[in-house]
Amino acid sequence: MYDRLIERRAEEALSDTPVVLIVGPRRAGKTTLVRKMGNANRTYVTLDDQTALDAAQSDPIGFIRGLELAVIDEIQRAPDLLLAIKKTVDEDYRPGRFLLTGSANVLTLPRVADSLAGRMETIQMLPLARAEVSGKTPTFLERLFEGRLQSHRDAIVGDDLLKLVLLGGYPEAVARQTERRRQDWARAYLTSVLTRDLRDIAEIEKLTELPRFVRLLAAHSGQLVNYSQFGSSINVSHKTGQRYVGLLEQVFLIATVQPWYTNALKRIVKTPKLHFLDSGLLATTRGLNFERVKANRGEFGPLLESFVFSEVMKLMTGSDLRLTPYHFRDQQMHEVDLVLERDDGMIAGIEVKAAATVKSSDFAGLRTLAEACADRFAFGVVLYDGTDVVPFGDRLAAAPLSCLWS
Repeated sequence: MYDRLIERRAEEALSDTPVVLIVGPRRAGKTTLVRKMGNANRTYVTLDDQTALDAAQSDPIGFIRGLELAVIDEIQRAPDLLLAIKKTVDEDYRPGRFLLTGSANVLTLPRVADSLAGRMETIQMLPLARAEVSGKTPTFLERLFEGRLQSHRDAIVGDDLLKLVLLGGYPEAVARQTERRRQDWARAYLTSVLTRDLRDIAEIEKLTELPRFVRLLAAHSGQLVNYSQFGSSINVSHKTGQRYVGLLEQVFLIATVQPWYTNALKRIVKTPKLHFLDSGLLATTRGLNFERVKANRGEFGPLLESFVFSEVMKLMTGSDLRLTPYHFRDQQMHEVDLVLERDDGMIAGIEVKAAATVKSSDFAGLRTLAEACADRFAFGVVLYDGTDVVPFGDRLAAAPLSCLWS
């Protein structure tokens, strides 16, 4: 069993908050974590059990009545339970009463969005980070803002790095011994998400077209969002394409990243960017395996960028830093793959390069960002397929990708 980065935060939340909700993709390890955190006095209920689900849907208040301490798994299957939980929490505000999990972001549903405001803390849990797999305590985010990234002679590079990216982070995929078996798992997982999980949260027309829609999104992972193009791929409107992207975000298959901009720069692209949240699922959806990517390294860049994005999101869930992710691009095509803004306004930039060498020109976007931020710019890094930290001027450096977990 892996030690998860969010466990400390969840334990702290239970000590002073009546309801704690852990949300994230199905099969990311949420159930394993909450059962580990539960004690003998805490009732465990899963809404994957049809009898429990029927009871919860038919009489939410009666279902919750009498539960003193409880774990309720897959709460998105009966979102009206949150209204019943609100009622009982208002009557008994003791901390740690309910530990919930959800494989869809139920807080985006209008009827429950505000039901537990001030009564519940929500913690996101994504698939395994490389630091969790290797049993290390990650310090990348803190070191990035301090400008103290370190060289790693034992860094994972070359073909080993490619294999790592193709592996992804889902525990069941990580546990499988061959690439073929991992991809079989990924295909079955995608089918389950696109049929079962989406039905839990929305009525979907053209359900049979969703696999083709997701393949199109996979082809555009790491690129700017174009809802009209996405919608037209399955003959639906711009608005419906936007809705489908939002639903796939709700089940944590993809994420859209908003653009960072400032009044200091007038000509900035203000379009969101799309990422898959697991590089293993992305590779399977794009029909890529080790031999194909090794033969055509041009395919590696988008996979690596989504891998780094996902790793950083995972590190954020376990960090005491409060960070907001963005991307940056101006109309001269200077761009930064990932911009992190700390709650005090300080900025760090991350550019990803799927190569073993770095040139000064690779820092063009980071330099533009640094100029726009002035004193707010903490540090900028190009993460690359190498072992050494190489300075490239004031508050800029190239650093090994292994810094993310070493």
